[in-house]
Amino acid sequence: MRIASVASAFPEYTYTQEAITDALKRYWGDKLERPGLLERLHSRAGVSQRHLAFPFAQYEKFNTFGETNRAWFEVGQKLGALAIDAALERAHLTRREIDALYLVSITGIASPSLDARLINAMGLRPDVKRTPIFGLGCVGGAVGLTRAADYVKAYPEQVAVALSVELCSLTMRKDDVSTVNLIAMGLFADGAVAAVVEGGKRVCAGPQVVGQRSLFYAETEDIMGWDISEKGFGVVLSQKLPALIKSRFGADVDGFLSDHGLTRRDIGSWVIHPGGPKVLQAVEEALGLYEGELRLSWECLDRVGNLSSGSVLGVLEETMERHRPAPGTMGLVGAMGPGFCSELILLRW
Repeated sequence: MRIASVASAFPEYTYTQEAITDALKRYWGDKLERPGLLERLHSRAGVSQRHLAFPFAQYEKFNTFGETNRAWFEVGQKLGALAIDAALERAHLTRREIDALYLVSITGIASPSLDARLINAMGLRPDVKRTPIFGLGCVGGAVGLTRAADYVKAYPEQVAVALSVELCSLTMRKDDVSTVNLIAMGLFADGAVAAVVEGGKRVCAGPQVVGQRSLFYAETEDIMGWDISEKGFGVVLSQKLPALIKSRFGADVDGFLSDHGLTRRDIGSWVIHPGGPKVLQAVEEALGLYEGELRLSWECLDRVGNLSSGSVLGVLEETMERHRPAPGTMGLVGAMGPGFCSELILLRW
């Protein structure tokens, strides 16, 4: 099974980091007791600009979780369709050739789910196998890619699409001026990313999926996630996260590679979720990567922010389209998210 293509789609509204910081100061007004702290946190987020689902003035008009969730559903459908179409075009496929659709999102909920809306809107086949995935956060894109690869391994003549749709700006809340939320509002952004995976009996020139591994860290639910209430989504982000990555991620990667007869030195391409400066620095330390191996992750963070589940797919897109490794190069895709957990994918380019 091979990854045929990856493509992203972004909302039309683009703001510099400084413009978003200023807008948030107006948004929170007197509730923000330490505007200087907001400025410092945002200036250190490693982000230059971000795409938002709406003009910033619109966010001041949202008053309930229901309103923002309906906005997620409408905008998410449009961006999801754009990302799928772009990925299909790169793979030289049509909508009717999709056999399975895995849709990942943690920034909105619906039933019927967003994938059902996309099947209707895009005219996908009525027998397409759809799987909505909620709750995985930043690891979701890698998990969606793994599930798509699992599917075409079982059905090697078929095509699966993994789609991430995240509108993180719609989780903004007027009542939450906690330090953790100030950090999140400096990192997360909006966008959709789709990956097309083809089975082994099809002709495809993309990187081969050699192996996958899921890793769950027991008793770490408090590290990352949502506190969901009638007010909407409240971010959970522990200061213990970098230490957990440093203590566990390196050994987990080594064990995974060892099972394939490889070491870190054999990896020529690193596709790592750009969770933020502290996350990337922790990964670099855990893996001993100090010579720019994660440059594309840093660049994607700077250019579009953290797209939650979509970010690792965005780094993969950048790698495939503009920095494609030489044939035969071994590569590793890695992401982490709520649980706490990690997802690893071994590629051969």
